[in-house]
Amino acid sequence: MSDTGWILLTGSLVAASCAFLGCFLILRKMAMLGDAISHAVLPGIVIAFLVSHNMNSSVMLIGAAALGLLTAFLVQTLHQSGVQSDAAIGVTFTALFAVGVVLVSVFARDVHLDLEHVLYGEIAFVPWNTLEINGIGLGPRAVWMVGGTFLISLLVVGFFYKEFKICSFDPAMAAAVGIPVLLIHYLMMGLVSLTTVAAFESVGAVLVVAMLIVPGATAYLLTDRLSVMLGLSMLIGVMCAILGYYLASFLDASIAGSMTTIAGIVFALTLVFSPSHGLLSRWFARRRMQQV
Repeated sequence: MSDTGWILLTGSLVAASCAFLGCFLILRKMAMLGDAISHAVLPGIVIAFLVSHNMNSSVMLIGAAALGLLTAFLVQTLHQSGVQSDAAIGVTFTALFAVGVVLVSVFARDVHLDLEHVLYGEIAFVPWNTLEINGIGLGPRAVWMVGGTFLISLLVVGFFYKEFKICSFDPAMAAAVGIPVLLIHYLMMGLVSLTTVAAFESVGAVLVVAMLIVPGATAYLLTDRLSVMLGLSMLIGVMCAILGYYLASFLDASIAGSMTTIAGIVFALTLVFSPSHGLLSRWFARRRMQQV
């Protein structure tokens, strides 16, 4: 496959996997949790390096995923203690991110381990970071990491679809019928952590956060059914990734930035022209009511 093909495949996998889980975050009013995780994992990456003394991606993934789960746990604990969810997210990720900055400056100042290295990847370099087993090239490492976590998410959500659906719309009713709401919550947060960590090292935190929020928010304006919302969000995410790449090629600009820009444009158009929730449809509905 050509370099362009690998970049498009990686961007599409990131968009689809993030959009799929982002729908549940939007329904739970926790859309910015992905942004929090992408910053809060910094101390986990530093600690993994200090323990292992190498910068292997799998070691970094374990450390980052552990801090991602810790972030979700702390946010949930603060929220249950009476702190508003947005405040809980803000407090948690800024505190953990600051700890990571301190650890880098104290223990890793002479190592190529900085914020630019661990948080902001570049999708254009994906084809050159390949996975090899016994000397056989298997394609970019990012494709395997993101594709693997996407497959895990599909299997877990598919197996517990009813539980995820009820917990997202009405946690109180879910608890009343015997569904382990807290377990489902942490299962979802674990999937978000793994997906975020697997993606942002290669494609950049900006693209990951955008794909966690924008495609799901766009699909939310187009349908009232969760199953349709999940499918639409993935389709919108993949479309934005492909169009964004060609926009970046035309403008000679950032690929991740162009993909995010296309996603924002698609959301803005949907906000205006959505048949059921768009600004125009609501304006026409109000006019008809005034004329009655």
